[in-house]
Amino acid sequence: MENHPFFIDTAGCRLRVQRLGVGFQESGPVLVFLHEGLGNIALWRDFPESVCRETGLQGIVYERRGYGKSDCFETPWPEDYLVTEATVYLPGVLDACGVEQAVLIGHSDGGSIALIGAATLPDRIRGAVTEAAHIFVEEITLTGIRGALHVLETTDLKAKLARYHGKDVDRIIARWADTWLDPGFRGWNIESFLPRITAPLLALQGQDDEYGTEAQATGIAQGVSGPVEIRLIPDCGHIPHVQARQKVLGYMKEFIRKLTA
Repeated sequence: MENHPFFIDTAGCRLRVQRLGVGFQESGPVLVFLHEGLGNIALWRDFPESVCRETGLQGIVYERRGYGKSDCFETPWPEDYLVTEATVYLPGVLDACGVEQAVLIGHSDGGSIALIGAATLPDRIRGAVTEAAHIFVEEITLTGIRGALHVLETTDLKAKLARYHGKDVDRIIARWADTWLDPGFRGWNIESFLPRITAPLLALQGQDDEYGTEAQATGIAQGVSGPVEIRLIPDCGHIPHVQARQKVLGYMKEFIRKLTA
């Protein structure tokens, strides 16, 4: 990735941001990458920069509040935390970074944020790409989270995550897992936002995703009002941009090319 991360003050907090593709096309939309529930800038690795290079567009990637080196959250997440991310923090980041037109690229929780953002910021979102986004809770999601907690407690995975999140790693894991596993969260659903999405959408779903089924992608396609492409990726789990990198790069490049043609 190009350029060193920097900090912005927005929406009452300090968030860590990195610009990508400096020197690339300035007249087109900016690619905005939204990480997953345990992610941060570094855990994207070089994938965002590769998308910028393949499309010739500039991009930004940022750490949501509570992640990486952004300001932490002292309280548990409310049930509508993804709505808050999309309607408060995302537009704050766009404003602070001078982004007028964006293409949102979100993974997992970031994919859900991208959907809500496309619904609530129609004048600023040129299009959106989701990877393994959730629009409702499935039993496989809860089983996958329980399995992830077991791995985190019985392997060195938590120590690896601590390299990226520091002393807040336990709080990040607990906030993510406790929210999704709370019986009161079982009815969480963002399908009501989908009819408001008119921008073109590309939804990617691994066919072996351990946190969600094809019903997520199908529900997205049936719910949105704008044009949508669904790509079900065989032999791929919850992280398509890692597990099927070249396919995902190809799908994104073609989708974004159509947006900017």
